[in-house]
Amino acid sequence: MSRLEAEPFIAIRSLEELFAVAAAMEREAIDGYSELARRMHRENRPALAEVFEQLVAEETLHLGNVGHWSRRMTGKEPDPSALGQEPDATFDDEGAGTVAPELLSAYRAFSMAVRNEERAFAFWTYVAAHSASEELRQAAEQMAREELDHVARLRRERRRAFHENRAAMPSGEGWTLSALENRVAALLEEAARDEEPGPQAQWLDQLALAARTRAGALTHAPLGDSPLLKSVRPEAAARLRPAVELLLDCYLDFGERLPSQAGRERAQLYAAELLECVAAVRQAAAAAA
Repeated sequence: MSRLEAEPFIAIRSLEELFAVAAAMEREAIDGYSELARRMHRENRPALAEVFEQLVAEETLHLGNVGHWSRRMTGKEPDPSALGQEPDATFDDEGAGTVAPELLSAYRAFSMAVRNEERAFAFWTYVAAHSASEELRQAAEQMAREELDHVARLRRERRRAFHENRAAMPSGEGWTLSALENRVAALLEEAARDEEPGPQAQWLDQLALAARTRAGALTHAPLGDSPLLKSVRPEAAARLRPAVELLLDCYLDFGERLPSQAGRERAQLYAAELLECVAAVRQAAAAAA
């Protein structure tokens, strides 16, 4: 279960404020998923755009339920002016707004949605525990139960997406870190050839050499098998940006969970090098746009 990064700063003192906060949280999620849907349309990923539009519809339904409950309990719609202060953000797109679209999937989208709902559940649980009146406590507990129901539904969608993704994966051997590093090196060399002679082309060539060096080191002293490379879609290794970002994800993952300190430090060093590579790739893409 996802937790809040810190205890909520907001103190809710009335039912009007509680419903205003609930509506603000739902609108934040609607705006976030709507932007992700628009991005997927721009990136020509209609299937993922449909997933995010489904999440927009889900959150819009939640917002309607908040409005209905507010009218029943207070006689009016949620009023933003009732907010004593802006509530802490509980929506997090977890990098989906900037990561290469080839690295996104329906499973990852629903996983993100599950964690967002879990944070909302934790928020309302905290509010209930610190409510000044029985009326507020009961209302906050009802909000928490609603969020828990949303979590259960989204978990079912996530399981379905996981099995569909696994069934759709082509058979064959997965990638290794050294093989993917060599693939990135080849793509960087190709990108350097496409550049006019100058500092940018030289930078890309230097990054390609660094990738080949890491590949050689990994061949002689592997970090281990990355679970992130067991189900790589072909398009994720076909272009430079998703391949580089996938490598970065692998090293960040290893940097947190490898059993040896030496292994974690090596993975963190590689991750730092990949961050420079990601910056170069994004800069080249922006210049070409």
